[in-house]
Order: sequence, then C-alpha cells, then structure tokens
Amino acid sequence: MSDLIAKAAIDRRMAEIITPVIEDMGYELVRVRLQGGKTSTLQIMADRPEGGIEVDDCAKISTAVSAVLDVEDPLTDAYTLEVSSPGIDRPLTRLKDFDMWQGYEAKVETTEMIDGQRRFKGELAGVEGDEILITIQQNGEPVTIGLEFEWLSDAKLVLTDDLIKEMLRQRKDAGVVDETAFDEIQTEDPATESQDED
Repeated sequence: MSDLIAKAAIDRRMAEIITPVIEDMGYELVRVRLQGGKTSTLQIMADRPEGGIEVDDCAKISTAVSAVLDVEDPLTDAYTLEVSSPGIDRPLTRLKDFDMWQGYEAKVETTEMIDGQRRFKGELAGVEGDEILITIQQNGEPVTIGLEFEWLSDAKLVLTDDLIKEMLRQRKDAGVVDETAFDEIQTEDPATESQDED
C-alpha cells in the first residue's frame, strides 16, 4: 500500500480494516488519515473506480465502515468518522491516478531532494513503469521528468478551469448534473443597465 494513501502506522492499520469493506461495496480507498485534536477525526476519502462518488455513496460507506470499526475496535479513544469524495483538486495517491489525470496540472512533493528541489508543479504526462512523468518548466522550456512513485510524499491536482470543465463533463455523462434543472442565464446589456439607474 502506498504511503500516500496511509502515511502513519495507525493510518495503515485503519486502511487494512477499511479497504476490504469499501472494495466489497464497489468503491476504492483514496486516502485515510487519523487527525488529532480534542476529539480525533478519522478521515476517509473514497471514490468509484471510474470516478464520481456522491453524498449517498459516502453515507453508505460511513455506515458500513462504522459497523466494522465497532467490531474491530482499533481506536481506544473517541473519534469522529468523516467520509468524503476526493474533491476536484483531489490527492493523487495511487500510481493509476497519475495516468488517469494525464494532461492536468499537479503539485508533487518528494521525500528527498531531487536536483536541488522537493516540490514540482507541472502537467502530468502519464506513467512509465513505477515512475510518474510530469512536464515542468526549466529555464522557460517544458521538460518531462520521471519521479519514482515511492519517492513521493504528497501529490494533488491543481484547480484549473480545464479540470473543473472535465469534472462537470464527467458528472453530466454520469447523469449527475441535469442541465434542465437550471434556469437560463440572463445577460444584461451594460448600456441599458446604466440607463435604468439614471
């Protein structure tokens, strides 16, 4: 399992318990984190293999995971369970994510310095073996570099207009967005607007 899905030892333990439950329901675990505080929060991000998880899906996952955690009882202290979708600017936690989101902008961090830097921002260019490919700017020129997947400490998509359009298209294709439910957008002519104010 990738450290990007579950970083700390307790996160990995939770992932071992949660993953079979989520996968049996037809979903995939994207990330799990136990966040500290007055009351700990167990954050679970899940998705469908083809993308497009909804609020109802999160509720089903929450119910199923709660039942298993009640039996397994891995956490001694009280905690809050939070199940969510990865969101538009989603974390990239699996090798396949870098292939799936090829052509979109991402921010990537590595555990060690590589050529004097740990943070890279650029366009994802797919996967080659165990390397993720990302096209970055070097001296004003686009250069595609390969980073070993196991070197990554963090990776996420950057929120761009293209990414938002793609997400809306996916939701529309999946029948989630019903355009007939929206009113037409009325545009005002600025010239007539200023006359009305006089």
